[in-house]
Amino acid sequence: MANKALATRQKMRLRVEPSQGKPRNPFAALAKARAAGPHEKSKSAERQAARLAIARAKLKAEPDE
Repeated sequence: MANKALATRQKMRLRVEPSQGKPRNPFAALAKARAAGPHEKSKSAERQAARLAIARAKLKAEPDE
């Protein structure tokens, strides 16, 4: 029964999307074009990284001469 209802009410068609039609979201293309790259670290992050590097260097044993 379901097949009969489908056959009489709807025709099964393949939808063909236009290749160069209107974009679905024009703002998405603009945002994608100006996508940001990697950001710089803040000054406080650089200071913290320097402090950690010094602390790690102090943990290593010094070679005896």
